[in-house]
Amino acid sequence: MSTTLEIPVGREPLSPQDVVAVARAGARVQITDDARKALTEGRERVQALAAGEVPAYGVSTGFGALATRHIAPDLRAKLQRSLIRSHAAGTGAEVEREVVRALMLLRLRTLTSGNTGVQVVTAETLAGMLNADITPIVREYGSLGCSGDLAPLSHIALALMGEGEVRTVDGTVTSAYTALHSAGMRPVELGAKEGLALINGTDGMLGMLLLACHDLDRLVRVSDISAAMSVEALLGTDRVFAADLQELRPHPGQASSARNLRNLLADSPIVASHRGPDCTRVQDAYSLRCAPQVTGAVRDTLDHARNVAMRELAAIIDNPVVLDDGRVESNGNFHGAPVGYVLDFLAIGVADLASIAERRTDRMLDVARSHGLPAFLADDPGVDSGHMIAQYTQAAIVSELKRLAAPASVDSIPSSAMQEDHVSMGWSAARKLRRAIDGLTSVLAVELLTAARALDLRSPLLPAPATGAVVRTLREQVPGPGPDRYLAPEIDAVAALITDGSVLEAAESVTSLA
Repeated sequence: MSTTLEIPVGREPLSPQDVVAVARAGARVQITDDARKALTEGRERVQALAAGEVPAYGVSTGFGALATRHIAPDLRAKLQRSLIRSHAAGTGAEVEREVVRALMLLRLRTLTSGNTGVQVVTAETLAGMLNADITPIVREYGSLGCSGDLAPLSHIALALMGEGEVRTVDGTVTSAYTALHSAGMRPVELGAKEGLALINGTDGMLGMLLLACHDLDRLVRVSDISAAMSVEALLGTDRVFAADLQELRPHPGQASSARNLRNLLADSPIVASHRGPDCTRVQDAYSLRCAPQVTGAVRDTLDHARNVAMRELAAIIDNPVVLDDGRVESNGNFHGAPVGYVLDFLAIGVADLASIAERRTDRMLDVARSHGLPAFLADDPGVDSGHMIAQYTQAAIVSELKRLAAPASVDSIPSSAMQEDHVSMGWSAARKLRRAIDGLTSVLAVELLTAARALDLRSPLLPAPATGAVVRTLREQVPGPGPDRYLAPEIDAVAALITDGSVLEAAESVTSLA
């Protein structure tokens, strides 16, 4: 997928929207004039250092625990090639195209800062690969999230050298050398320090964090929609979402979710039908009553993660780094702890959001708690099973999400002969968060599917205009209540409506959502 949108890449930070556009929509990139100037100046500083007699890490020495060896000038080009080849040691499943493109873009932005000392042609070739939709094959395992995402970035650097495998625009696997030449580019001959500059960054974990934040921004609002539909289906009250009650606990995320619930349930005939003095129910179950408190906490966690991501987008991460005053200094900015922590924190929120959605679904299927709905919402209970096993699917996913919520960032494994004796595991935190977000999407799809069926079964009472619009959108893809039918495609269809924004669009055609 490609677009005519072109993203300038230079010394200024990229925006999260820029990263999503390049990673997912295939937007092109253009290196700015000020970046070309900075690249030239940074490269001159590295060349001066390489010509000097004082050892400089990664320029005239080995790497990691081998940094004590001085490398003769005639071996330094080989040093850079050897670094990339040896570090391109990833294994496991192939990483998704969007993650690799985000990884490439974020590394390109660090290069164009001028603080890494690479050649202009190196940055130009990386940009050219993005624009030609040449995607290096990166494997899932290999990064410890410290000294950067070394193995993933090395597979990209390997492709820049014309080695290793890539996928072309049509998804075909071919050699990097063939793909580069087909696109009118030549493999890069890496000079002093360039190997390090290409692989010493948190770009993989940051790219996955930005994509996760983009997805979760949609999913927290979908969670408010599915919760509102479940409240209606279970004859719950909307009074607990009143603004004055929410103001007693002034968390901004909670306020936003409660406001969404009020807007979604506004003018609901179902809610109005049991609002009078004849209603004997004192209060709803926690999974209904506390929806804004849980979803709101996830929203606040997401805001914190966005703040970390924005700071990381503004960062220039390399080791050693070329400073504007000409110094080349070693540092520890490649450590992924700041990103790893929020990736793990988001996984906790994702698991809990799915957990409360599963509990609401289960209530709609239980005749003891559903307030008049048929068992499992089945057409003929006993003959039909209705949504019984759809809830099993939710339960299986929620159980998996609880395991994925265990933090990766507390699990440091020393490496490089104890030189790199504390690592972040941020890449691992990002990989499990991506799986968790997929799981949450499926859990919410089952709740939406179940709540829509329950609302249809409340007929002749009608849902609110906003939730009713969502039901109608679902009904364009999934039939209403009836005898049992093949259910898996219906869950997938609703998940697709969540992902492509149709569910949100339906609700927002009636009311605004925060």
